[in-house]
Amino acid sequence: MTPGIDLAKFKDKAKLKGRYAKQLQRLQAKAIATDSIELAVNAAVANISKDEASSLIIYGEPQSGKTEMMICLTAKLLDEGHATIVHLMNDSVDLLTQNLKRFKASGLAPGPRSLSELLQSSETQNPQELVVFCKKNSRDLDNLIGRLKGQGNVVVIDDEADYATPNAKINQGAKTKINELVGKLIGNSGHYIGVTATPARLNLNNTLENDTAKWVRFRSHSKYTGQDVFFPLDKKVSYRRKLLLQSSPDEARAALVRFLVTVAYLNSHVNGAEQNYTMLVHTSGKRQDHEADRAMIEHSVQALRDTDGDDFGTLVTQVHQVAEELYPDADADILTEYVVANASRAALVVLNSERDRKAVGDTATEPSSPFTIIIGGNIVSRGVTFPNLISMFFTRNVKHKLQQDTYIQRARMFGARGEYLKYFELTIPAQLYADWHRCFIFHRLALATIDNDLGSPVWIGDKRVSVASDSSINKATVALDKGEMSFGMFDYSGDLDAVVLSCQNSIETMKRLREKVGNDALPKFLIDYIQATSPDGAESLAIHTASSIQGYKQSANQEAISRKKGFIGNPQLEVKKFPKAVHHIKVLYNGKGKARLFYKFQGSLQFIQNLGGTGSSDEG
Repeated sequence: MTPGIDLAKFKDKAKLKGRYAKQLQRLQAKAIATDSIELAVNAAVANISKDEASSLIIYGEPQSGKTEMMICLTAKLLDEGHATIVHLMNDSVDLLTQNLKRFKASGLAPGPRSLSELLQSSETQNPQELVVFCKKNSRDLDNLIGRLKGQGNVVVIDDEADYATPNAKINQGAKTKINELVGKLIGNSGHYIGVTATPARLNLNNTLENDTAKWVRFRSHSKYTGQDVFFPLDKKVSYRRKLLLQSSPDEARAALVRFLVTVAYLNSHVNGAEQNYTMLVHTSGKRQDHEADRAMIEHSVQALRDTDGDDFGTLVTQVHQVAEELYPDADADILTEYVVANASRAALVVLNSERDRKAVGDTATEPSSPFTIIIGGNIVSRGVTFPNLISMFFTRNVKHKLQQDTYIQRARMFGARGEYLKYFELTIPAQLYADWHRCFIFHRLALATIDNDLGSPVWIGDKRVSVASDSSINKATVALDKGEMSFGMFDYSGDLDAVVLSCQNSIETMKRLREKVGNDALPKFLIDYIQATSPDGAESLAIHTASSIQGYKQSANQEAISRKKGFIGNPQLEVKKFPKAVHHIKVLYNGKGKARLFYKFQGSLQFIQNLGGTGSSDEG
């Protein structure tokens, strides 16, 4: 040993500190705003520190930057003394690889490891701190649990938490294997943090006894383009949307040609240097459908390469015509030349084909050529990010009910797409778009009910859109048709009825109410929704005068202003006065001067609430 060396100094350096601050600085150096990240991270860390063991959910919009938030959260947890942090990923090599790569590139210390890396190390090596990534399958989870013995308390951060982790046997008095193993991994003194864009299933399933009192909202950053852009209430979009009566090989080829021409325009007229772009072809999820779509696309791309082939002239003519239509300011010859010259560089990936996944390694989701076409079903719907995605093509309609969580997750076009939004194209069957549009309306209204001190959100479905898988809904605690929803509490004022009586079926009256009670109590989105879905105009809306709940002595929670059966029945609907009303608004107040605004829809909507939940969410 070198004489005089100060070992204490080096030991102090080995105790890593300030990792959270370094991650925030890394993002800020890239001009990435960290306000939303800091709010979510601080709320989550505060909430898990309240108890020896805890289970909470962080929820945010699809593609809104949750991975960067999870990197910062991990750094903060390490700084706070949580030494073993496990990140759970869906059983997808591509998703695990993409996330692990981003974590490692962040400079996080200790360096994140995959389960396979951890298992290769000696079992006698028990690092003081450990960040490990594991896929949600029973074999990997079993191996991880065995390897972590003696490692101390674990914090589990479960990405896409509503997938695989919920207990689909909740009504059978049993547990699914993944649910059982995740519970075993957490143990009696660990912490669970589920991260998702679609928390309904976790709530209605009571997954790992997550507490809505500790839920944290991860708000979207200022550059985020989400449902307001892609599924606006008025359906007027700022991107290219092609609605199909039915999908066909001709429509798929036409979408491919538009993608090729758009890339040609971007790389010849917009970009300073050539960039690679992605077209995502979303199939039904069946292997034979993937192969049929791949064969069609391969044939089209090959036709552009084979100058002596029968289809070369037909496709080149189609490319030229589309170039003239989409970009009249550009020289169609130049765009067509770019397509033909670069057709041989086109990369085709079937994302959930074992053969192709092994071949593409860790670059499956990164566009490897100007024309990268990715074909896939279920696996492309969960967590995977597609940089420079400018085209999505949905090949098939949904025959049965659309499941909200599945289709909200399929919005892979969400994210910071602003720079090339006007070049983005969604080609989709018209019925599927209509159902998807409704999915997001219901989802947004439901999220508005989370911050309401009622104990649990109210989720919405109808005859075409289901909230979650029926087997995952805990029938013991969930009311399947509460019939109404309410929002934030406010101070009751006796002059509200004067506003209401000025005109009881006017949107303007609702706007005036909102000015008095605030957006938390009456979200602007609810007003917009009612305005967009009123079949008989003003007659579709009924705004009722306020009522006290003090008469509901036994059946109502006077403090929370809530009632399991709801408050708005036939007498409160005033059917004779408002015979055509489908949207009903009513303020109810308690004896302590507090009030809530309630909304009821007379129609096929189903309002679902977990009445076994407790508490309200923390802002994040």
